[in-house]
Amino acid sequence: MWHGYYMVGWWWMPILGMLLCGGIVALIVWAVRRPGDSGDGHRSVCDGAAMDYLRERYAKGEISREEFERIRDDLMRK
Repeated sequence: MWHGYYMVGWWWMPILGMLLCGGIVALIVWAVRRPGDSGDGHRSVCDGAAMDYLRERYAKGEISREEFERIRDDLMRK
């Protein structure tokens, strides 16, 4: 009596378990390596506030193109 129910009603449980485990692994991988990261797990300096401030100063005309490029290169090395 129960044997027939088991064969018909519960065959999908291992598949659901594998999908759930795969989803958890995919979520962990996504959290560790989000798109747009620099690849080493840390946010790049050039994506941060220093680069925003540098761009703002260049846009206002406070620094020349040569100064902008020199400072940008210095920030990218850090």
